This record gives sequence, C-alpha cells and structure tokens, in this order.
Amino acid sequence: MTIVVNLDVMMAKRKIRLKELVAKVGITEQNLSILKTGKAKAIRFSTLEAICTALSCQPGDILEHADSSETTSN
Repeated sequence: MTIVVNLDVMMAKRKIRLKELVAKVGITEQNLSILKTGKAKAIRFSTLEAICTALSCQPGDILEHADSSETTSN
C-alpha cells in the first residue's frame, strides 16, 4: 500500500504557484517541494491543515491511499 500525494493536482486546480503557497502555509519552499513530489516521509497535521486552509480543500484531496500494484509498472 502506498500514499499518493496529489498536492500538485490541487495547486493546479486552484491556480496557485509554489511560492504563493509557501507564503500562505509558512514552510520553506524546499520542504513544500519535497511534499509536492511525494518524497516526504511524513507531514505534520498542522502543516496539512495550513495547506488545506490555503487551498480550500480536504486532506483527502491531497493524500490518497493506493494499492502498490496501481503505482508500479510490471
């Protein structure tokens, strides 16, 4: 099982750039980029809450639980 991060999708839907979201959320551009690319190992609830507030979305709009076979190619 894998957690898929759809932050880039939500940012595109809301037409918000990385630097703008960084200013609203209050974390570094590097940390938000790591999260956006799915390379983050964890996320604080306070950060997730700030992202959801800035993007007017729910945590499930950003994070998705997927079967590992769906995310890898055979």
